[in-house]
Amino acid sequence: MKTIIFGAKGQLGSDLADVLRGAETIALDYDEVDISNSNSVSRTFEKYKPDAAINVAAMTDVAGCERDDVKAFMVNGLGPKFIAENCLKSNALLLHISTDYVFDGKKNSPYIEDDPPNPLNVYGISKLAVEYYISALMERYFIVRTSGLYGLHKCIGKGGNFVDSMLRLSKEKKEIKVIDDEILTPTYTLDLAGQIKDLINTNSFGIYHITNEGFCSWYEFAEEIFRFLDIKVNLMKISQSEFPSIVKRPRYSVIENKRLKSLGINKMRDWKDALHSYLIQRKKLNLV
Repeated sequence: MKTIIFGAKGQLGSDLADVLRGAETIALDYDEVDISNSNSVSRTFEKYKPDAAINVAAMTDVAGCERDDVKAFMVNGLGPKFIAENCLKSNALLLHISTDYVFDGKKNSPYIEDDPPNPLNVYGISKLAVEYYISALMERYFIVRTSGLYGLHKCIGKGGNFVDSMLRLSKEKKEIKVIDDEILTPTYTLDLAGQIKDLINTNSFGIYHITNEGFCSWYEFAEEIFRFLDIKVNLMKISQSEFPSIVKRPRYSVIENKRLKSLGINKMRDWKDALHSYLIQRKKLNLV
């Protein structure tokens, strides 16, 4: 199956390109195709004539989306719309990456695929808008909602992931303050990429939640990073209200892999196990 990956040089895109290597995969990034330009997307489809498209490209800087909502909707809304339209024209299937931020966090128990979304910020709204568009336009599509991504490759949109930030702060600060009342599931991009590879080979189209299993607060995430690496830091809990931000964030955005489990193909491991594997790889690469 000839597959185009849009956003292939980012954190998840790089892992997808590695996992799908050996198949007929075309890995493209923003310097090769501008997904917010309909002509650029059309030319790409005409050139490669793919059987499938995976869209990982997005504006993931949540605060940046609040400051520039027009750009956010161009990249997160219109870009995937253009890809979906070209998939429809060429009879290609589409896998699109979405987010836990389509939910408002008021449920206080894991969200399943059928729960009604209610995003609190521009990023979540822009991602939900294209979910609606894809599901209304297409039949052969996968929408994958995920959460708290980290991986070995650089997160282009943010300049780094949460683990990068914690390790940097451990060298710069005597005291590190981390929010303890936002609950999520950290997800290793290599695990996510492997699960996507399995999913895209099924014909069970629709919306899927894919994260590692379990959940934690951002504080507990940081605590586990430092505990496993045996790094001594003065880690302090703070509340969301003590961390001023222009972004409204859900306090609870845990999502359950219900549809994967119903198909019997869920292989996502516990978030701590995934994190430990990732940190071991970082140590091997002298990235700690």
